[in-house]
Amino acid sequence: MTSTSLSPASASSNAIGERRDSNDRRGSWIPTGTMITTRIMELRRRKGLMAALLVVNIGIPTIFLTVRLVAHAVAPKSYGVAGGYDIFTALVAGVMYVFGFIVAATLGCSAGSVDLTEGMFRHLVITGRSRLALYFARIPAGLAIVVPMVAAGFAIVCAVCVFAAPTTLSYQGLNVPAGLSLSGLESWAANHPKEVVCGFNYRGPIGYACGIGPKGQVMTPPGATDFKHVPLAKLKADAVTIAKQDYTDYSQHFLYPSLALMVKSGLWIELEAIIGFIVGLGLASLMGQRTVPVVLMIVLEVILTPLLLHSPIPHLINFQRGFVGLAMAHLEPGGLPHALTGGGGGPGGGAAPLIPESTTVATCVVLAWIVGWTTLGAWRMARRDA
Repeated sequence: MTSTSLSPASASSNAIGERRDSNDRRGSWIPTGTMITTRIMELRRRKGLMAALLVVNIGIPTIFLTVRLVAHAVAPKSYGVAGGYDIFTALVAGVMYVFGFIVAATLGCSAGSVDLTEGMFRHLVITGRSRLALYFARIPAGLAIVVPMVAAGFAIVCAVCVFAAPTTLSYQGLNVPAGLSLSGLESWAANHPKEVVCGFNYRGPIGYACGIGPKGQVMTPPGATDFKHVPLAKLKADAVTIAKQDYTDYSQHFLYPSLALMVKSGLWIELEAIIGFIVGLGLASLMGQRTVPVVLMIVLEVILTPLLLHSPIPHLINFQRGFVGLAMAHLEPGGLPHALTGGGGGPGGGAAPLIPESTTVATCVVLAWIVGWTTLGAWRMARRDA
């Protein structure tokens, strides 16, 4: 009977090997910091895509505001101020929300397909790394690029819109003090009755055939009732009635956005960019290419979402509620006009009402899109042939 004994050197070598095997995280689905950093470097090397992100999120708002600042400084009587509440709402809901989603989705589509298009997927699989970890590493890597860019562009917009805001509120063509209460607006209307009855919108039997001239003067067309024939008490009473009806709309106009609105708007457009990136990442991983997913994401944001926001389809209204665009419209801060349509929540109201949906349902829809597309993309990567 023979016995086999290991030398001290062999025993030590085996012990080191066992420790390495126990510490080997290549099979773990959790990505390491090195994997995430590598993904960030790979995405940043795509110069055309990075340039598009910079132009859309930072360049367009900066150029637009710079031109307005210079124009107002050169000819203040011809060009309005660069900032203010109206400029803020137009840029956030009209530019940063829509185009931020599109470029974030483009980045996600690139991140989800780059290994396949460049023939690197097989080499990554050979390393023994978990395919789930390879996929999940793309999420923090892409968000580390998208989120700071959106935040930087939004910070520039907020700074200019606050510090370069107008000093007087222009409401329906008249210079009206900002932030008045209902009684304050009624008192101001009683002191400026001709301007109010001629300039403010009113729905009712009160009507004066007059208008406001280009320099703010009251104009009475030929043949119209002269103000000299209207008792001052009646004129003031009519002005107060008109101001009372317009107060709800007036109260939505501000010189500059409030801190609460800026915080909510910033979080809202960041969430939209995150959704765009994650959905684009999952869709590109599922389809194995970039071009078609990018086109589909643009169609979703620019064509399908505006069509489904306001027009209910019989027997398919619950299907419409499942679209993330409708959910994000219901999560939009109240001080902004509806993105993609330009009406609704803010001063530019007038659009058809949104398809009804509770905030809870909207939140669940957003979470379902994030989790669902992440699951589909990870599942496709785990099943794809190397």
